[in-house]
Amino acid sequence: QVQLVESGGGTVQAGDSLRLSCVGSDRTFGNYAMGWFRQAPGKEREFVAAIEWGGVRTHYADSVRGRFTISRHDAENTLYLQMNDLKSEDTAVYFCAARTYTNYAHPSAYDYWGQGTQVTVSS
Repeated sequence: QVQLVESGGGTVQAGDSLRLSCVGSDRTFGNYAMGWFRQAPGKEREFVAAIEWGGVRTHYADSVRGRFTISRHDAENTLYLQMNDLKSEDTAVYFCAARTYTNYAHPSAYDYWGQGTQVTVSS
């Protein structure tokens, strides 16, 4: 099983950018499709972005499309989320996750999760 560790979170101003990283523990990382989710206090975990095997296709939530970019570098077992033009409503704990099946937007489709990294956007 792959272990995932996120980093790159922090506190920024509205309009700023951040890049989140998620490193997998071994080379099985390339066997998984990957996703980013977020969870704000008192809210359910929600889908942010997903990328298929080999990076051939990406998916985004409407709320982040055009501002966030998901990418992967399998040779380095790393997943990224470039977040631009951040807004206060982007404040949440961000999780990366790995899956072997479809339904990219559903948390239940993911087998492995990182511990999360906090992103706080002040207006």
